[in-house]
Amino acid sequence: MNSELSAKEYVAGLVERARKAQEIAEDYTQERVDELIKAIAWEVVKEENAHKVATLAVEESRLGNYEGKYAKIKKKIRGALRDMKDEKSVGVIERDEKKGLIKIAKPVGVIGALVPCTNPEGTPVAKAMCAIKGRNAIVFSPHPRTKKTNKMVVDLMREALKKHGAPEDLIITVEEPTIEISNEVMKQCDLIVATGGTPMVKAAYSSGTPAYGVGTGNAVVIVDETADIKDAANKIMLSKTFDYATSCSAENSLLIQQDIYDSFIEALKQEGGYLVNKEEKERLQAALWVDGHLNPKIIAQPAQVIGEAAGMKLSDDIKFIMVEEQGIGKEYPFSGEKLSVVVTLYKYNAFEEAIEKVNTITSYQGKGHSCGIHSNNEEHILELGLKTKVSRIMVRQPQCYGNTGDWVNGMPFTMTLGCGTWGGNITSENIAWKHFINTTWVASPIEAIIPTDEELFGDIMKD
Repeated sequence: MNSELSAKEYVAGLVERARKAQEIAEDYTQERVDELIKAIAWEVVKEENAHKVATLAVEESRLGNYEGKYAKIKKKIRGALRDMKDEKSVGVIERDEKKGLIKIAKPVGVIGALVPCTNPEGTPVAKAMCAIKGRNAIVFSPHPRTKKTNKMVVDLMREALKKHGAPEDLIITVEEPTIEISNEVMKQCDLIVATGGTPMVKAAYSSGTPAYGVGTGNAVVIVDETADIKDAANKIMLSKTFDYATSCSAENSLLIQQDIYDSFIEALKQEGGYLVNKEEKERLQAALWVDGHLNPKIIAQPAQVIGEAAGMKLSDDIKFIMVEEQGIGKEYPFSGEKLSVVVTLYKYNAFEEAIEKVNTITSYQGKGHSCGIHSNNEEHILELGLKTKVSRIMVRQPQCYGNTGDWVNGMPFTMTLGCGTWGGNITSENIAWKHFINTTWVASPIEAIIPTDEELFGDIMKD
């Protein structure tokens, strides 16, 4: 940013460029739009670029690991493309002859997108694809910690647009982000998509601009007496250790039925889990939380780094740390989100107790976000779905793999998870391309359908 420009003027310049590009995109056909989203996705997922982006993301953020970031690029971007490439997003997208309705998709305009430092490699691509699918332009405001990774990704996508004869300014980024500049992006764009911490999301909602935000994560997973113990332990390990738990969807607490508790702990140990004793738990708590806040030095680090901070020397085969807990709430910080390879263990007896604990834990932190269950009891699975206040429940799956879309479930691939009104969000859905368009409904006259009072009120009329 030119030092002589104010944040307001600087962002106004970016938005003006984006609007000029969007005016061109406004006339794109469905085929043109789909060509461009494939082009920008391919530019990032092809081998040499995926490697460069994943490497820089780890070096710059000092969060997570190369394997996790590389996997996100290869899987989540390709999954998002699979979900949207054949969907109608231009012109008439639906006709209902019976109701006399035609639905027409229109662009939103310029999207403002906030990008977290925990996922700088995949978030910009997924959001850019969604934006262009709806014939919009997008302006990114990244976390300062990962501004170089963000610029690398944006430059790759801009190059893809150029190769295919589209204006590069359909995708623009802030190169030297500040809080003031981020606030201006949120004020000056037409729609905000905020992925990141709670303060960022609250700022988006209070900006005066329509916004999609996400709620705090703190996934709770039940393991009942019908679970395949070995399979459940393996999937929990895979999810908990993926990218060293940068994902807000990673398992933070396990609720284990008491009859299988000991055998399940042993299964977790076989997967690389280390169970702390009482003294180690106290030291671990002091290392994880400093002055009531998560210690940034332990976020998304390997178990050995966390162990060292807590005065524990963990062998190289230890992948994650387990802590037994009984309480829930502020006085019991292990019941909250940890953004680390530390998982909290609770024991329960009756299934109703497990559901109550899910709701109590997520009410403390993680309202509306997600929970999961390893069970072969369909009644338990449905009961969990009916009685919990979460937006997504993963059944017999690694939680962080499944929440944001996976090849083996039907969840839309995304990097932004709505948590409903429970989590202070406007939607409980996985944010996808359909959230980046406006829709005009054209209603033609049809034959009147007027029900009788008997059809409407039935037995109530006898009162």
